[in-house]
Amino acid sequence: MSATAPSVAPATSLHNAFPETALAYVNQAAIAHNLQSLRHTLNSAGKKNTPSIWAVVKADAYGHGVMHVLPGLHGADGIAVLSIPEAYALRSLGWHKPILVMSAQFSAVDLRDPKLFPLHLVIDNERQIVELERLRQADRPFAWLRYSGILHHAGFDGQGYGPACGRLQKLLRTDVLSGFGHMQHYAQAEDAEQLRAERKIFEALFAALPGPRCTENSAALLSDPGYAAGADWVRSGIALYGISPLHDVTGSGLGLMPAMTLRAAIHRVQKLPAGQPLGYGATFRTSYDMRIGLVACGYADGYPRGISENCPVLIDGRKSRILGRVSMDTITVDLSAHPTAGPGTIVTLWGADDLPVEMIARSAGTIPAQLCTGLTARVPRLAIDAPGGVRKP
Repeated sequence: MSATAPSVAPATSLHNAFPETALAYVNQAAIAHNLQSLRHTLNSAGKKNTPSIWAVVKADAYGHGVMHVLPGLHGADGIAVLSIPEAYALRSLGWHKPILVMSAQFSAVDLRDPKLFPLHLVIDNERQIVELERLRQADRPFAWLRYSGILHHAGFDGQGYGPACGRLQKLLRTDVLSGFGHMQHYAQAEDAEQLRAERKIFEALFAALPGPRCTENSAALLSDPGYAAGADWVRSGIALYGISPLHDVTGSGLGLMPAMTLRAAIHRVQKLPAGQPLGYGATFRTSYDMRIGLVACGYADGYPRGISENCPVLIDGRKSRILGRVSMDTITVDLSAHPTAGPGTIVTLWGADDLPVEMIARSAGTIPAQLCTGLTARVPRLAIDAPGGVRKP
């Protein structure tokens, strides 16, 4: 199923003149759609009970801005962040459902603030368990013990997992914890064969252990929804933003809608005769008389400097291409087939169905998440919650 992103009001409607910087439009309706699409995928697997969904908003919601995406996440069962300060920020924005803190350095005192609860914690080291053992019965967070798996970024290995599990089970029996479960982060969820191998190891380790499981991420959910639907909780980050976690398919190909559209205005037009060099390093040379547009976006905004020449952009909904190197403040585009384009014309750099961020990431030799999180602070995020409607910066 393919989805079309709602139209966005022209940037010139926000300013007396065309914008001087790139603008990232964050579509709250798209995020709500993507969450519902993931839930529908799980429900369609035919399981009696389907899992709850953690919506992952670390890295300021993958660069989209937590305050902008939150209205689209009301249907999530919980929200996952990286740190205790991020949990406080969510509570200040009015989120009252569970929060999962995935990489918390905390003390027992930190966990005695009722504002944080209902609170879930990923436990991946000895020091965290020591702090939990100092808690009072009134505190009662939910603990998820993390298995390191083959990712080996954090968590307990097969030898250390059992003793750690025993200590947390004791805290559960004495009412220090409100609950206890098992968690794993896959290293190769995009590869079906490797994913099966990781699951096999996980299942062997936890076969005799009581408690809920949380292992499935966006890639695992979308590649094998039947298995994911049997989990207790799943975590989704990248798919919520309309971006595919799988190889050789875009978000729209999975029924998702792009949540971010990056746009910038042409601020100057030049005419160059044939044979003229263009840009730093003179990596491009005109082979015929050309009109070129200088677009107000560059690597200081987070657009990748290493993008391949001829990478596409959209001008008035039609494709054009980048010429020469991306500079700090400017991208140069070909206006040969766009005779009416001029200063103030808006150029879409990613986020349309026919210009997905996955395409730009491939041209830059990176992943879409790096592009979205790499947008710098000088790019305003503008939230839209209805087709054509800009809500707030």
